[in-house]
Amino acid sequence: MSFLLIVIPGPSVLFVIGRALAQGRRAALTTVAGNTLGAYLLVVAVALGVGSVVERSAIVFTTLKLLGAAYLVYLGIKAVRQRGTLQASFAGEGPAYGGLRTLWEGFAVGIANPKTIVFFAAVLPQFVDRTQGHVIVQMLLLGLVFNAIAVLSDSVWGLAASTARTWFARSPKRLSMVGGVGGLSMIGLGVIVAATGRAD
Repeated sequence: MSFLLIVIPGPSVLFVIGRALAQGRRAALTTVAGNTLGAYLLVVAVALGVGSVVERSAIVFTTLKLLGAAYLVYLGIKAVRQRGTLQASFAGEGPAYGGLRTLWEGFAVGIANPKTIVFFAAVLPQFVDRTQGHVIVQMLLLGLVFNAIAVLSDSVWGLAASTARTWFARSPKRLSMVGGVGGLSMIGLGVIVAATGRAD
């Protein structure tokens, strides 16, 4: 179930691809690491019972969803506005994004995905053997399996996109287009996250 959920590109994968095209391989892999940390914190929250609160509370769910959507839109607008600087950054002349900042942005996208919380809250408990005890430990281990698959899958997406970046970098116009499309994709993704989900 984890594999099926992960291999279909969602917000996290699209964010990693956007980072790979805009900033390269290191930024993509750092984003994957941050995203994984955020997702695992969700696993910890679900294991400790927070996930059921989000699952049952429309207000908490909607708040998390809208915060995540707003952050994606913000990052998208920033990417569109800075699309002209991609050529300079590719040549090493533009502003460099720090590893901690990239890690934080990946973390924020990973943890601000309420659908992931609901998935963990609905799926992980089904695979816990309560007769064996240590329910929290079992859920944390199941979450590790999910995140290990996610790291592999997201890294492949990021590496493939960063390889394509070299072709785009040969033309300033193409590179600027990538920045614009990547930014618009993040904005669209934010709008989709905000518009979909629970109706209650």
